[in-house]
Amino acid sequence: MSARDVVFPPGRQALYEKNRYSPAIRSNGFLFVSGQVGSRPDGSTETDLQAHVGLAFDNLNAILSAAGCTFKDVVDVTVFVVDPESNLETIWKVFGEHWGEAPYPTLTGVGVTWLYGAQFEIKVIARLPEASAAD
Repeated sequence: MSARDVVFPPGRQALYEKNRYSPAIRSNGFLFVSGQVGSRPDGSTETDLQAHVGLAFDNLNAILSAAGCTFKDVVDVTVFVVDPESNLETIWKVFGEHWGEAPYPTLTGVGVTWLYGAQFEIKVIARLPEASAAD
């Protein structure tokens, strides 16, 4: 079995080691990114929903960048939303700032009752640029 090729964004490795998971793993031409919430570098969570979603995208983009990717390389998105009936409209406004132009990635939205103190989480799969160039 080969070692996992872990990607750490700058300044957050201690947070991931404390919580015992990898922010992202490179494998077979893809980047698999763990769910990102609106957490600050110290691990505290932003409570304002709009700011929380923006910070979650900032955290996601830091991981993508550390792997040499951008959101344009994302092919699949899964979002988890606490109380989507009340929160989806606010969340969707922030998406527009980060989503980019068509063609869009696939999207799965899941309504949940609890996210460990967060209201929104996003996880993605991205195609690594070097894998795209090999096609």
